[in-house]
Amino acid sequence: MDGLMMDYQLNVPAILRRADELYGDKEIASHLPDKSWHRYTYADFVSRTKKLIVALRGLGLEDGDRVGTFMWNHSQHLEAYMGAPVGGFVTHTLNLRLHPDDNTYIATHGGDRVLLVDKVLWPLAEQFIPRCSFDHVIAVGAGDTPEDAIDYEELLADADESAFAYRDLAENTAAAMCYTSGTTGRPKGVLYSHRAIALHALTVIASLGITADDICLPVVPMFHANAWCFPFLSTMTGVKQVFPGPHLDPVSLLEALQQEKVTLTAGVPTIWMGILQTLDANPGAYDTSSIRMMTVGGSAPPRAMIEAFSERHGLHIVHGWGMTEMSPVGTLSGAPGQEAGLEPQEAYSRRALQGLPIPFCEIRARGATDLVPWDGETMGELEVRGPSIASAYYESDEGADRWTDDGWFKTGDIVTIHRDGFVEVQDREKDLVKSGGEWISTVALENALMGHPAVAEAAVIAVPDEKWSERPLGVVVFREGEVASPDELREFLAPNFAKWWLPEKFEFVDEIPKTAVGKFRKTALREQFAKQPAETT
Repeated sequence: MDGLMMDYQLNVPAILRRADELYGDKEIASHLPDKSWHRYTYADFVSRTKKLIVALRGLGLEDGDRVGTFMWNHSQHLEAYMGAPVGGFVTHTLNLRLHPDDNTYIATHGGDRVLLVDKVLWPLAEQFIPRCSFDHVIAVGAGDTPEDAIDYEELLADADESAFAYRDLAENTAAAMCYTSGTTGRPKGVLYSHRAIALHALTVIASLGITADDICLPVVPMFHANAWCFPFLSTMTGVKQVFPGPHLDPVSLLEALQQEKVTLTAGVPTIWMGILQTLDANPGAYDTSSIRMMTVGGSAPPRAMIEAFSERHGLHIVHGWGMTEMSPVGTLSGAPGQEAGLEPQEAYSRRALQGLPIPFCEIRARGATDLVPWDGETMGELEVRGPSIASAYYESDEGADRWTDDGWFKTGDIVTIHRDGFVEVQDREKDLVKSGGEWISTVALENALMGHPAVAEAAVIAVPDEKWSERPLGVVVFREGEVASPDELREFLAPNFAKWWLPEKFEFVDEIPKTAVGKFRKTALREQFAKQPAETT
């Protein structure tokens, strides 16, 4: 027997319509390239978004056509982010930090008909634009419009808002697209549905306790992993949105957090490590008291960083784990209600884990043959399923083996699952050190090393070993003016790790290479160090 409920479509138009009807007076602020601030209301944002939809139709776009974006985080990017799916099109974010060859492939494979690009990013964009098949390129922001491009403001000025009408789009149609980083093989497209975005926004809102009283500054780029759903969930909830533009240095971010009285912010650990160092070096210089939550994702934050923010600056980190294929949030640690009754030290250790799955994200882990128990000790590859998790890659046979016969997605992360359901990522399958038939977690060693007072950053990779097959190598960046010997680093690690886990060798470098989204680029480290001896003393 069917229930007697309305067949209401969960779609992005419903999110924008809610903002249109309820939150017209809320503010959206953007830090512009010249360091001035642009401010307008949700009513302004909705009006301009409607004009953009009308204008894109006028350029000949039809339902399902992809609208590429190559922009920093700011209000016009939000207009495109929301406008494309509301208009029946598909938002396709291109990564500013990828090689032009990668963006050429991604835009071409994705079938982008239009590209919106910041004028300040034109020198980067023109390295791939001629190699793609865009029907139109739209230049956004102040300054001269490049030849053969359409000026964004002129495009909106000529659009008739009265020609816009909300459409009740089918919830399973495509709304947004994002490509994986392509660390193994070609980048692969993840195609988000309206339903997936709506449900994901609702679950993250509920999990973090987000309300219209919040002021959100997402440092996470809008081109990265669906922007962790923040554009959609903020618009749905009527949150004041603050965009940092290209100004991602610690001082600019701290000034923006203070000036706008931000309550919720989000970024990768490398961003927060810079923020922490700046706060430590300038005690009392910045007022961060408005911040109730700093969400950290992209890679695991060191426990020492979590504790330092709390103990020295009264700032609470919520640790999230997820993937582009998951819309992207999968688990949260340190979210409201998860640490009731815990002593501070126990809470910090727990928050360094990846956390509990968000609603409608189911988890399990598989060993060599069978599912592993939830005992906090037995390792296996994490598998997930849910309504916001991809069921296939866009027009690609590559990666089809990432899904099990019964429809679960194999994440490639090796984890243990604790009895209470807390997930602890031990490593990426490709990054584990397999030493003497046993696994060593590079993530655990890295986070512990970054707790040493002399260490700014640390990465651990596997290097070949004649006796044990592989052994861990530590690659360390020291804080300015600090130094430590390999023996001192091993002694620091020893109380918390088995002796055979400890790296015999370390490399000391000025900088660890990073990916386009701020993760350690271990492929580069392996190319540099895996075939040559490192320092042992």
